[in-house]
Amino acid sequence: MRQQNKPRSRNKNNGNRRSMGNAVNRVFDSSGPEGKVRGTPQQIIEKYMSLFRDSQLSGDRVAAENFQQHAEHYTRILSEALKEQNDRKEQQEAQAASRRIERTETANDLPQNGHDDSQKNISKKIEEVTEKDS
Repeated sequence: MRQQNKPRSRNKNNGNRRSMGNAVNRVFDSSGPEGKVRGTPQQIIEKYMSLFRDSQLSGDRVAAENFQQHAEHYTRILSEALKEQNDRKEQQEAQAASRRIERTETANDLPQNGHDDSQKNISKKIEEVTEKDS
């Protein structure tokens, strides 16, 4: 058996905050007071809210509070996942806009070879692209 000089890490992120990934569609297993609840965060929220209403109607305030807290937990997970998803989308859109600007600037910097028609065509296409993107 070979010895290693550095200790093995069991997690890939080495203590960094783990991304939620696609938690909006991810299936969770929740071990609640009524047993396991399985589904996406939205489905789990709906199930716990249903159990919350049933407990309220039966007059069991403790169980109702418990179900409400479970639903709130998955609501937080869902909202965090949606926030991360929106942040990634905004970042991708900003990068795409930056690339479009770079392409436009590069096209404007092309040397003129005495072909005025080709330069006009390039300028016209750039204007079309920027109009489509806005």
